[in-house]
Amino acid sequence: MKGLGGAGAIGALEDELRRRMYLFIRQEARPVSRDEAAEHAGISRKLAAFHLDKLVERGLLSAHYARLPGRTGRGAGRSSKLYEASDLEVAVTIPARRYDVVGEIMVAAITEDSPAPAREVAKRIAHEKGRSIGQEVKEQLRLRPPGAERTLSVAEEALSDYGFEPYRDDEGNVSLRNCPFHRLSKQAPELVCGLNRDFIDGLLRGLGNDSVEASLEPTPGECCVKLRAP
Repeated sequence: MKGLGGAGAIGALEDELRRRMYLFIRQEARPVSRDEAAEHAGISRKLAAFHLDKLVERGLLSAHYARLPGRTGRGAGRSSKLYEASDLEVAVTIPARRYDVVGEIMVAAITEDSPAPAREVAKRIAHEKGRSIGQEVKEQLRLRPPGAERTLSVAEEALSDYGFEPYRDDEGNVSLRNCPFHRLSKQAPELVCGLNRDFIDGLLRGLGNDSVEASLEPTPGECCVKLRAP
């Protein structure tokens, strides 16, 4: 991949405007035009183009030309420059990585004086940690036991804070673009994906909902867990 690597990418994202446009394009998970990026950032198309091309130079975005669907009138046949997020990871924060969370779970499991296998202890601790977070969010929002839709909306916000990059899929359920424990999941997918599911299930129960399901549904390039309403 072209680009200046980690240091150059970090430098590019020190600019708040570039960081916002980069995160916008990551979250869209599709090719984005200069006009769209400019509108999102509230700046001119020319200035947006300058910053977007800098992000391409640093390896954070890739660019190609294509015709935009649905365009009519003068210039409808022209190709536009479109931008997508590259697969470059930056300073273990973009995409967000939260190895501290899984590290705390594993340390607690190993050091706990329990006759149960460490794997089972870790699953229980992951669930307890998620439940504790859910209960804290519930108290902050003064939630009554929420229905499925309210639970999905609140869970989206909470999981976003932990780097999961949640979004609604075509069925209205919540999918997760990012696994905050990506490298560990490559080394021990069954263990880490299971901890992910237990953590998120605990969060849902902590919010006070018993119907929304955290299911293991491995999808290439995404977290292995989906949140499904009944």
